Amino acid sequence: MASISNDPNGRRRLMFTNVNGRRQTVRLGKMPKRTAESVKVYVEHLLTAQLSKQPIDGETARWVASLDDVLADKLAKVGLIQQRDSATLAPFVDGYIGQDVKPGTATVYGHTRRCLVAFFGADKPLREFTPGDADQWRLFLLAEGLSENTTRRRCGIAKQFFTTAVRKQFIPANPFEELKAATITNRRRDYFVSREEAAKVIEACPDAQWRLLFTLSRYGGLRCPSEHLAMRWGDVDWEHARVTIRSAKTEHHEGGECRMIPLFPELRPYLEAVFDQAEPGTEHVITRYRRSNVNLRTQLLKIIRRAGLEAWPKLFHNLRATRQTELAEEYPAHVVCSWLGNTKGVAMKHYLQTTEEHFQKAAQNPTQTVHENDCQATTEKQQTPQMSDSDNAGQLLNMLSVGDTGFEPVTPSLSS
Repeated sequence: MASISNDPNGRRRLMFTNVNGRRQTVRLGKMPKRTAESVKVYVEHLLTAQLSKQPIDGETARWVASLDDVLADKLAKVGLIQQRDSATLAPFVDGYIGQDVKPGTATVYGHTRRCLVAFFGADKPLREFTPGDADQWRLFLLAEGLSENTTRRRCGIAKQFFTTAVRKQFIPANPFEELKAATITNRRRDYFVSREEAAKVIEACPDAQWRLLFTLSRYGGLRCPSEHLAMRWGDVDWEHARVTIRSAKTEHHEGGECRMIPLFPELRPYLEAVFDQAEPGTEHVITRYRRSNVNLRTQLLKIIRRAGLEAWPKLFHNLRATRQTELAEEYPAHVVCSWLGNTKGVAMKHYLQTTEEHFQKAAQNPTQTVHENDCQATTEKQQTPQMSDSDNAGQLLNMLSVGDTGFEPVTPSLSS
């Protein structure tokens, strides 16, 4: 795929055919033959990666990162690697976010981008990042008052950014690789929203669409706001009492683009109320709260206070978790998970809750049940005819005095 040509005075040229079939030449200058052959091998690895549209291997990535700027510039001009001049923090991250991502995802990425730029500056070259820098940035996030889980999520996104930088050959290794990114479950923030509390919130909602938003979370178990705003009237099967839920979060999984839930009795009146108010030809179920600047969480906080209640942690998540816990008491786990759009493992870790009702039911005094069983046994004993000791002895004597009979001859009895 590539070859070395020797020029006068010990100068060498590297010649290869690129992925477009064009012949390219890189003037290596004066260098030992063994070094030139090593360059040739790595260039062939780069060409193979381009042809197969796969990221380069780790050894080649480290070699690219170790190149001096002169040779790296020559390889970049013939399209083998990326130009190093553009590999600074803000332009690189902006290019990553500018890819075809959903608006909500772009917003989440933007939070991490802001934190990176605030700590490192927009023009810090990617090649200058070290694992120690990543550790200091994590401490910076905690010092800014972010929770442990929020910090982990942003570390995970930063790790994602720099993994792409490795694949694009800007850096040899990911400096954020060792940061913990998996969120931890804080069961102290679990809250079961009772039906009584839900009724008060529904009554305090300002209009029919807000009442439906809340009931879809509490009694439908939908993810807010993505699944609420994706609902269309064509997704509602009134005849068979089913609703198709479109899920942006799981659509990249096979068969995860949508799921079916029952039209629960708790949902129907609120869905019918919004349907009756909808203009002819309206496509989406929720129409009033679709603007990107609408903060449903802030509005729900106001509604909860108006209902005379104290806001619970993780407002919408705990509504969904409450519904999954409630349904799990009545239906098999695989059925509930198919309705909620998650797995049994995720449900156990993040959704299913231990409620006060569970404790009360388990702590019920079993004395009454035991007493009833004892009374029944006593009654049966009293109804059974009692025999005296003499009666027992006579019965035993009769049994012994009867000979063993059957197909065989009769055996002598004890009395004989």
